[in-house]
Amino acid sequence: MDNQRLILFFSLAAVLFLIYESWMQDYGQPTLAPVTQEQQQIATAIPQTNQADIPVIATNADTADMSMSEPSNDRFIRVETDLLKLDISPRGGTISNAWLLNYAITPEKPEERLQLLKAIPPNMFIIQSGLISKDAAVLPTHEAVFQSTAADYRLEENADRLEVVLTWRNDFGIEVQKNYIFTRGSYVVEIRQTVNNATEAPLIAREYNQLQRTDFTDLHESRFVSNYTGGVYYSPEDKYKKVSFQEMSKGKLDRVVTDGWIAMIQHYFMAAWIPPRQASENFYTNVLGSSRYIIGKYSPVITIAPKASYTFENQLFIGPKLQDTLSSVAPGLELAVDYGWLTVIAQPIHWVLASIHAVVGNWGWSIIFLTILIKLAFYKLSETSYKSMANMRQLTPRMQALKDRYGDDKQRLNQAMMEMYKTEKINPLGGCLPILIQIPVFIALYWVLLESVEMRQAPFVLWLNNLSAPDQYFVLPLIMGISMFIQQKLNPAPPDPIQAKVMMSLPFVFTVFFAFFPSGLVLYWTVNNLLSIAQQWHITRNIERAAAKHKR
Repeated sequence: MDNQRLILFFSLAAVLFLIYESWMQDYGQPTLAPVTQEQQQIATAIPQTNQADIPVIATNADTADMSMSEPSNDRFIRVETDLLKLDISPRGGTISNAWLLNYAITPEKPEERLQLLKAIPPNMFIIQSGLISKDAAVLPTHEAVFQSTAADYRLEENADRLEVVLTWRNDFGIEVQKNYIFTRGSYVVEIRQTVNNATEAPLIAREYNQLQRTDFTDLHESRFVSNYTGGVYYSPEDKYKKVSFQEMSKGKLDRVVTDGWIAMIQHYFMAAWIPPRQASENFYTNVLGSSRYIIGKYSPVITIAPKASYTFENQLFIGPKLQDTLSSVAPGLELAVDYGWLTVIAQPIHWVLASIHAVVGNWGWSIIFLTILIKLAFYKLSETSYKSMANMRQLTPRMQALKDRYGDDKQRLNQAMMEMYKTEKINPLGGCLPILIQIPVFIALYWVLLESVEMRQAPFVLWLNNLSAPDQYFVLPLIMGISMFIQQKLNPAPPDPIQAKVMMSLPFVFTVFFAFFPSGLVLYWTVNNLLSIAQQWHITRNIERAAAKHKR
């Protein structure tokens, strides 16, 4: 088997698969209707619970849903820490807007910070929480209006902690405090809802927390790279599970999970609700209209005695999918950096890449050094493949002679070729296994480079100022295409003229494809090609010298 053809076959298959995924993402999903005025009046429904004394918040056009009709911006409570800037709505304490202060929208305008949460479409994404009881007026849902002592909160330079307190009271003697606790250097927000029951009767309560968003479109992402946007949850039994918007539309999630979490993720960033350890909560999904998707959780029923209080505690993560950070927040949260079925290989590769970056301080050079290390690790396997290719190259004139002799008689041609392989002690399949072993590693490295938020807008050298964006001058894809062409020249040409023409066209085809890929991926592929050319040229030259000495 021609190993070069095998490599190109898998490479082309991978590229076509990625293009297919991107096409499906853009055109394969049902078109979502824009949010209408009537849909904006639909209330966010809490799922039906199995407790008769806890009612469902009605979903009807007469109940205003303030998630889509927030107060004007001057009524938001503005919170700013060293990492986050948030707008909290007094209505329900909904986190309506959030900007990540360490991440710009584009490298050309670093002053424009990336907005992860957004109160209105398009790309609406909000975080809601509330309490429910058998009497809807007793406890505040996400539609109740809270009070705050200040309109602006800022984490001072000499402080490590910032607390925002919202208060709600009713006429029956019940008070609820919603506390948001921010910590310097952390994307984790502690959320506490404390219910003070000053009445003479026990109070039955349940807490809910949910994430609501519309479909997501990022105009700054390459359309040739497909990324998942949607709901996910984690349970110790099922581990990491995706719940796509399409799945939410087909049926509702409804399951009890202990030691789990829920999240809405997109490329590089996420928001997640994390219950306390050992807590059992019911995870659910819902769809409002045809364009608003919810993943949430609600607690078991809690009975609060007269003249007593109870605090519901949760953690909320709002930020980038930094693998090391996520692993320290909650079990399994690092799986939101989705490497697919190659996670077991990709995670160690990411660790090595991050370790190299800690030394060299540049992600472009880190990719180069990592590619060299992987190439060294597989040097002996690659050597076997290249020796097989070089030996086959020595037989190219004789194979052409056999083809000329037997013409279209495929059976006699194959018999003659097998006899020649046996005489020369060459296994035409000898180089296949080493290549097959390496393919999962290289695919895992591809996903590491694609999914790692560290690559986002990371500069390299000269004009390559963003490893997550295509090369705007197409220099790197052109170098990659030339390297593929040279690599083909080092391999035996297919005896069939049509196959030879197809093989010669592949470097051009791949150059066009890779012109739209993130430059970090193209850099890895180019460096790998150049190292392969050097190794293959060295091995081929040694074999040709040995063959020349043998003839003399």
